Amino acid sequence: MKMRNRKHWLLGAALFAMIAGGPTPSAGEEPLVEKYVLGNGLTVVIRPNPSSPVVAVQAWVKAGSTTEPEARAGMSHILEHMAFKGTKRRGPGEIAREVEAVGGEINAYTSFDQTVYHITLSGRFLENALDILADTLGNSVFDPAELSRELEVIVEEVRMNEDNPGRVVDKALFREAYKVHPYGRPVIGYVDTIRKTTREDLLAFYRSHYAARYAVVALIGDVTRAQAEEIAEELTRGLPEASGKEPELPPVDPLAQAATRTVPHPAAQAHILIGSPGVARADPDYIALYVGNFVLGGGGFVSRITEEVRQKRGLAYSASSYFYPLLRKGPFVISMQTRSDQAGEALKVARATLAAFMKNGPTAEELEGAKRNIVDGFPLRIDSNRKIHEHLALIGFYRLPLDYLEDFVQRVERVSAAEIRDAFRRHVDPSRMVTVVVAGETPKQVDAR
Repeated sequence: MKMRNRKHWLLGAALFAMIAGGPTPSAGEEPLVEKYVLGNGLTVVIRPNPSSPVVAVQAWVKAGSTTEPEARAGMSHILEHMAFKGTKRRGPGEIAREVEAVGGEINAYTSFDQTVYHITLSGRFLENALDILADTLGNSVFDPAELSRELEVIVEEVRMNEDNPGRVVDKALFREAYKVHPYGRPVIGYVDTIRKTTREDLLAFYRSHYAARYAVVALIGDVTRAQAEEIAEELTRGLPEASGKEPELPPVDPLAQAATRTVPHPAAQAHILIGSPGVARADPDYIALYVGNFVLGGGGFVSRITEEVRQKRGLAYSASSYFYPLLRKGPFVISMQTRSDQAGEALKVARATLAAFMKNGPTAEELEGAKRNIVDGFPLRIDSNRKIHEHLALIGFYRLPLDYLEDFVQRVERVSAAEIRDAFRRHVDPSRMVTVVVAGETPKQVDAR
């Protein structure tokens, strides 16, 4: 191990310990994060922090938009909304009022892979928090009158998205890049599928997907392992028993060829995305791709795409790239916003920049700069219990190594230019990418090349 690598590993571990509370681990010691599986199949991830005045609990359920039938697209999002609209013990609005009364916070959101429930309360109100979250997870009644009102709220949300060019271009890219794969559907669903969803649909979906063995509970705060186990069991006591096999998400097929889609929209500027299926969250290439993309388009003004498209030529108001890792291959995306009459030229420059990077990878100077920026910015990624908590849940849900946070800096330091170049060639094919342009008028010279 190089001395510089060891120094930054100790820096990362010290920062994690300093922010999360507790001692700094030495090389070879047990990770700061604990993970275990209960008898009912529930995965529990815990980071004890005796110095924290609050306890935060997240429950991640493998009931994201990819687990629902296409004819009921948006159902997982509807169910998450309905969880706060009344239980067997609490009427509509009571859950939020009870949490607010003790200075806490409760919320939920649905993504492609999961639905997440989160509650934060002072340690002395922990019992209240557990009762509320357990009630929400296990006793929702899906009242027909409340469901009818909530469906109209969500329909309006869908229509508002249709007026937002950023949401329109995202939706179009996922549809073109993933075709019939569940990632090709918007998490929120469609107007017709939302309105067709019934209480019986929600109950059937809940009974088949909200099982303990499909869930992960992550905790951070002043709790021991024994307490964490008790908390997790309490939270999931009302969940249905699993029946059959765990829902399996199909693999993502690579794109057969390049394609371009132009979507007319009364936007003041052209919104452009170039993308294709990229990388899964647990893929060993992810760190190399993350560091390499910092050089390509993820590092703001010090990245190549921003420099070539925006700084040198003034072809875009913004230009960047990113990987969006998911349970299966989430997309690699180049994003730009520009004038419609400059869209063709901006695309040409962005594609040339990607091609040059694919061929040669980062220079030694670029790679060293990316590493320094990522390492120096690492404290901001874990500068609160909330951010650490999110990483704990990621570790449990995506089955990442327990030392993922502690070892992050060291893994960044180990990445070489050759590894980045090879990783990009395995996960990005510039000749088979989708281009989507959302603009008020048809941009000139836009094609799939």
